[in-house]
Amino acid sequence: MREAKWERRTLETEISALLRLDGGGEAAVDTGIGFFDHMLTAWCRFALFDLELKARGDLAVDAHHTVEDCGIVLGHLLADALGEKKGVRRVAGALLPMDEALAQVAVDFSGRGFLAWNVPPLTGTAGAFPCELAEEFFRALAVNAGATLHVALQAGRNRHHILESIFKGAGLAMGEAAALDPRVRGVFSTKGVL
Repeated sequence: MREAKWERRTLETEISALLRLDGGGEAAVDTGIGFFDHMLTAWCRFALFDLELKARGDLAVDAHHTVEDCGIVLGHLLADALGEKKGVRRVAGALLPMDEALAQVAVDFSGRGFLAWNVPPLTGTAGAFPCELAEEFFRALAVNAGATLHVALQAGRNRHHILESIFKGAGLAMGEAAALDPRVRGVFSTKGVL
């Protein structure tokens, strides 16, 4: 079973989480930010990851620390659960529609953390979630997972639909990239190592 546990405690947040890569898309998420819980649950469902995550943050200040630190924790969980990445597909992409919104997401678990965010600035909130925090979340996730992650919005007007297409697209791409493939011997790399 490819899984990892992680705890992070700072003066701003306390987060504990368990991630199983070979799951069924089940999530028990409680961050105190309802829309963010919804997005993380959708990410897991489309990745077919199982996740238990509980976060307590300084929401009286704002949601930034909680959202970013959840990205840090999930990045570490992905890196730990993938381990040496032997037999893993490593690279995948997804084109995910959500009504009028269409997100394109590509990921490479290359060991090089990087986010390319080609999404017009999102203002306002979805529920209590400030939309601009999606970029902060995915940057923290990509850097700490050692993943090269590209997110591009092809179409969309509704903030909820845009964010949901991005989170689901990221889940689909990451789930496929993290999957074991019997055709892959060792690490999937032209160099032989990552």
